[in-house]
Amino acid sequence: MAEPEAPYTDEQAAGDGVSKKDLVNFIQGCASSKFLIEHKLKGAVKNVVKTKTKEQLAAAYKELFTAKAFKKEGEEDDVEVKKVTEKTEKLTVERSKSHEDAVVETPRYIKNVLKKGDKINYPKKGDTVACYYTGKLQDGTVFDTNVTTGRRASKAQPLRFKVGTGQVIRGWDEALLTMSTGEKAELTIEPAWAYGKKGMPEAKIPPNATLVFEVELKSVVN
Repeated sequence: MAEPEAPYTDEQAAGDGVSKKDLVNFIQGCASSKFLIEHKLKGAVKNVVKTKTKEQLAAAYKELFTAKAFKKEGEEDDVEVKKVTEKTEKLTVERSKSHEDAVVETPRYIKNVLKKGDKINYPKKGDTVACYYTGKLQDGTVFDTNVTTGRRASKAQPLRFKVGTGQVIRGWDEALLTMSTGEKAELTIEPAWAYGKKGMPEAKIPPNATLVFEVELKSVVN
């Protein structure tokens, strides 16, 4: 580039009328990369201002014109390069985060529909649902149920809870969000979304047990 016109005299550059930031901005905009590296003036303006004294910056300003160490034609502006680099790094981080957010966890259950629902009323997270269910181990052993038969059948009460809020095992929370009112399904739930490594001894559910539930969604209250 052509030799720039000096905006300040040497005396002005050393005086209080010109700030350190003004000097750094001018030097970084006009000096060659070699000059900036030799005088340790590369980098963010605020960082250079913190690390350099006014005397050092005034001396560098004077030497820039004495040595005619100006940026050559086509040589990239160090400040602009830094801005582009920072912008690129930010975009990379944002894209990486977006990719992570887009990753969907593999369901840890299998749903087998036994009776279709109305396909209209699906629960949302936080809705109260009412269900009848029977829970079994894989060998067929029933460990819990609220389904009754005979004379007591009319008095049976469904289980009510807010779905998707962690009040029940995750397998239930996730599967019930895919069911509509009236639907009945068999849910085979892996340990990770059931009672995991500890199991539930008081209900006679052993550690690492895959559970099988027959669940009927009776109603949804928004």
